[in-house]
Amino acid sequence: MKIVTINTEKTQNIFEELNTNFGGKVTFDLDEYTLEINNSFAKGSIIGASFNDNISYVQFDMTFSVDVRMDIINVKSSPIYFAYCSKGNLSHSFGATGEERSFKTFQTAIVTSKESQDNILFFEKNMNTKFTLIIVGTQNSVQDQMHSLNQKVKETFFEDNVAQDFFYVGSYNLKIAEKIEQLNAVTQTGIVRNLLKEGILRIILAMEIQQHTDDQCAFSKDTNCLTLREMEEIKELSEAIKANPEEAFTIKSLSKKSGLSPNKLQEGFKLIHNRTVNDYITHMRVLKAEILIRTSDLNISEIVYCIGFTSRSYFSKIFKQKFNCSPKEYKFNLNPLAITA
Repeated sequence: MKIVTINTEKTQNIFEELNTNFGGKVTFDLDEYTLEINNSFAKGSIIGASFNDNISYVQFDMTFSVDVRMDIINVKSSPIYFAYCSKGNLSHSFGATGEERSFKTFQTAIVTSKESQDNILFFEKNMNTKFTLIIVGTQNSVQDQMHSLNQKVKETFFEDNVAQDFFYVGSYNLKIAEKIEQLNAVTQTGIVRNLLKEGILRIILAMEIQQHTDDQCAFSKDTNCLTLREMEEIKELSEAIKANPEEAFTIKSLSKKSGLSPNKLQEGFKLIHNRTVNDYITHMRVLKAEILIRTSDLNISEIVYCIGFTSRSYFSKIFKQKFNCSPKEYKFNLNPLAITA
């Protein structure tokens, strides 16, 4: 097992130490660090950045050839760590001899410890592990203490503002996974990239805190009775529909493809997308239609056919509900000369 020690005081320190231990190449752009690694020990990438309110994040997409123990050292304070596992699984302990607890794909873990206590993460060898770690610092200057976000987070998880060992694993949550995919899909550069990522990261943080709140209520746990395999199947179906919404998907065909009952399908889609299966298919078709209106030379009738609808009037009705204008008006507003339907 390889042991790696990380000082979380500054993002720059984290990446210097990761580079020393893993090798690879570090690039830097407007407070965002990227470490690309491809050697006999490890393959993948690690991305991180710091934002306002003493909030930072580090995102791992790594496969190690040996088991790795990562010791996260608290130097001046005890940050609160919000970890979400998008692929694979992780284990955590307070100190090297503490009890080892695991959290799996699609689960959130919230962790904080005494100031003198290290947080230990364990990575399994030969397993592609993707996880996002949001670090909320708990040190504030006196003038910033009243209204800052990290102060509010501190008050939420510290009793009487005294740091104690705290470990929570949430129920499965695919909505956070989708938001993390949105974070990773940001293609802009410079200040625009920084602002977009900060906004999405704050939403992810809010979702993880809400997950903790919901899980404290017994009824919330009862509503999510899907297993990890069922969650993975729902995610794969969602991605298939999103990629090709024009296909003739039905409850029966999706049920046969996934091995899930129609009831489980509906339960999963309502839980993850807050929509029925058919509503989700329709939603994805309308979104694809909007893209085709903007980017293709197809007329409205051709687009209706391309996305799997048979009724132009029905398509116009649901398009107007989504965009507050008819498809023809939408196309006209983009380019008055493009109307051919």
